[in-house]
Amino acid sequence: MARTRNNKMTTIKNPEKYVLPLNFYRRDTISAARALLGKILIKKVNGKWAGGYIVETEAYLGSDDPACHAAGGKITDRNRVMFGPPGLSYVYFIYGMYYCVNVVAFNEENERAGAVLIRALEPVFDIVGMKKRRKTEALEELTNGPGKLCQALNITREDNARKLDEGNLLIIDLPGERRPVIESACRIGIRRGCELPLRFFCKDNPFISKHKKG
Repeated sequence: MARTRNNKMTTIKNPEKYVLPLNFYRRDTISAARALLGKILIKKVNGKWAGGYIVETEAYLGSDDPACHAAGGKITDRNRVMFGPPGLSYVYFIYGMYYCVNVVAFNEENERAGAVLIRALEPVFDIVGMKKRRKTEALEELTNGPGKLCQALNITREDNARKLDEGNLLIIDLPGERRPVIESACRIGIRRGCELPLRFFCKDNPFISKHKKG
């Protein structure tokens, strides 16, 4: 495994050794959104693992959350995966242009649907490949938004409903990593429920989305 000067790996072998078990996601959605910060989202693209540290998330809380795709509790073909089991990917298409990737969590208190939107990554693995897919040389522009990171990792609807502990789309936790200092703010990019402080991000990280950080 290769490491950069800031001690972060640039290549990784056998990431399956470090994968998070599906039970990790069997918790309330807000806790999952916070716990995912500092973990690593990776996808194998053209034989190489691409991805990086999760540095920004948003929690969507199910039927009582007006901004959630499961609002009202109605199950559709689009949102079905949000109703469980936990630890699945939920990928959807927005604005006719971008994909967004979420992690299904599970509120055991009332068994409501929930998901955590992965808003931004700190890019680490296969940066050359991510730059090609994003068509930019700017490191901070590779994965600092949900649509950008899906483009950089080539995440599409074909990745919907995948178990995140196996296959080509994984979330892993490397040993010895220090937990980040977490800050929160209102969710962004939505019209309803935007007043709720359900966006979480790593303090002072330069790779979070461009929107107001506090």
